[in-house]
Amino acid sequence: MTRCEREKMAAGEWYCCIDPELDRLRETVRAAVHAHNTMPPAERGPMAPELAVLFGALGQGAFIEAPFHCAYGFNLFLGDGVYFNAGCAVLDTAPVRVGAGSMFGPAVQIYCADHHRDPALRAKGLERALAVTIGRDVWVGGGAIILPGITIGDRALVGAGSVVTKDVAADAIVAGNPARPR
Repeated sequence: MTRCEREKMAAGEWYCCIDPELDRLRETVRAAVHAHNTMPPAERGPMAPELAVLFGALGQGAFIEAPFHCAYGFNLFLGDGVYFNAGCAVLDTAPVRVGAGSMFGPAVQIYCADHHRDPALRAKGLERALAVTIGRDVWVGGGAIILPGITIGDRALVGAGSVVTKDVAADAIVAGNPARPR
């Protein structure tokens, strides 16, 4: 039995991101993100209702500043009190799990999409989705980039502008490009 592209994406297999079902899902989240990003703050509250209902899980007190972008929404699992500052982007082709109390500075980017290394296959839209897990009480400084498949342990600190290419241990402080222990 042949699996659809969404099923392959969910399984972490190579899939084609140029797909009508995935296109429809991205259209839905674009509308929700637009509502979030254009709604007056007093009406929006912690996040636009259109966006909140798409998330896989949403802890109490989670707050997302505008502007914000995500790829699907249903792969985002936020614990209590998670905070995303303005300009963050989460390409949640795979699950992104964020523990309670974790905070993200402005313009943090979290990527799950891992594009094929072969240029011909990449041109055909082949990619795979690798989950990102961020523990409890983590601080990620502004402009940091977290690459596909990364795990960041509880209470870790990622310096501003860092590119996280390897897992980060609990209680570690990392910074730089690539991010290294400090």
